[in-house]
Amino acid sequence: MTRQMALVGFLQAQNCTNLPSSWRHPESRDDSMSADYYQEIARILEAGKFHMAFFDDRLAMPDRYGNDHTHTVEYGIRCVKMDPIVVLTTMGMVTEKLGLASTCSTTYYEPFDVARRFATVDLMTNGRAAWNVVTSVNDGEALNMGKEAHLEHDLRYDRADEFMEVVLGHWDSWEDGALIIDKKSGRFADPTKVKRLDHRGEFFKSRGPFTVPRSQQGHPVVIQAGASGRGQRFAGRWGEVIFTAARNLTGAKQGYDAIKAEAAKAGRDPDQMFLCNLITPVCGATKSEAEDKMALIHKLPLEIDALSLLAEGLNFDFAAKGIDEPLTTEELQGMQGMLGIRDGVLRTCGKTNPSTRDFITFSGRGQTQDAIVGGPKEIADRLEEMFVGRGCDGFVIAATYVPGSYADFVEHIVPELQRRSLFHEDYAGKTLRENLGLRRPAAGAWKTRPQAAAE
Repeated sequence: MTRQMALVGFLQAQNCTNLPSSWRHPESRDDSMSADYYQEIARILEAGKFHMAFFDDRLAMPDRYGNDHTHTVEYGIRCVKMDPIVVLTTMGMVTEKLGLASTCSTTYYEPFDVARRFATVDLMTNGRAAWNVVTSVNDGEALNMGKEAHLEHDLRYDRADEFMEVVLGHWDSWEDGALIIDKKSGRFADPTKVKRLDHRGEFFKSRGPFTVPRSQQGHPVVIQAGASGRGQRFAGRWGEVIFTAARNLTGAKQGYDAIKAEAAKAGRDPDQMFLCNLITPVCGATKSEAEDKMALIHKLPLEIDALSLLAEGLNFDFAAKGIDEPLTTEELQGMQGMLGIRDGVLRTCGKTNPSTRDFITFSGRGQTQDAIVGGPKEIADRLEEMFVGRGCDGFVIAATYVPGSYADFVEHIVPELQRRSLFHEDYAGKTLRENLGLRRPAAGAWKTRPQAAAE
């Protein structure tokens, strides 16, 4: 079968996209706190045969810059953050095939709670749910969730490993065929096919029995986006869809090979995972039309957007330094959270001690320099190069304005990708696993080599 790419729509349950200035675009809808807003996006993505709509999330608005939220609220920098699991259920009501994914933190929730939420969404959407596993990024989230400070980076991943064991253990509790539902005999389910977990570990205790039977796809698809070395090991062990953010084919291939190698080390089949690279396309019927759109988009970001998101992502108050003052080695080493941002800046700027301005320039946070601008040919060429070159298995499509960015991509780019046989013409099945080409996992398959244990 010809290898084809996966496509994911990148969303937030907030007042803007991942580009904080998107709400300022004259054609962006203003009702991002309504169900209809997200349902329109869902219909567009399903019409374009996207595999998934995915919600990123944080448990705090960005307030690490100056340790104050005033700028965040005043300039609309991701200041509204609703519960994405609730929001995606409204999208499930108007779609039939589109996968529905949400972020949920292993640092600030309990495994049983997360397992039940996503297993329930999976049943309510007939097997279309996915969980993006994150360990959260900063002290703002810690303070909102009753903690004094965010846990150290590697410790968060150690905790997350055990968290995954508990969640998957609960998801395995009900065997296929456990339900009987025989009204004449009065028997609802076979108790020999429902097990109690009785987990006692370093970080968690969780008894069970779990309260949600297995879905049509077995259990929700697991998404991960770890960029650090520890994050890549975690992704290699657990992730089925991996989000990456490489800027070119060379960097993409390095990350691709590293994560696939981690999967092999963990005894997994590297072909049973999809690495999808984040891109921001600005599309038009022609390159000239797209360039006109980009000229407007380029005027939207403010410097405060980048400063706010850098402080949030690295759990570091950039307001404490002069914008052109070099950061000390101690300050750089003390950064937490999305360390791939810090490492990328150090790698590309060529300085041992970059300044805050260097971070703004080389990180791309809150900005549009990395946008891919063009008509069908130009954008399809770029995607084809990275996909065929094994830099990724698909793409996460970020929006510069809503819903127009998604509609532009579906109208102009999807047909060209299909013409080149790079993207499917229609969904392969009803569940997310069927549409991605992932095996339906047997209960307990994660404990052994998936090649031998999967159904």
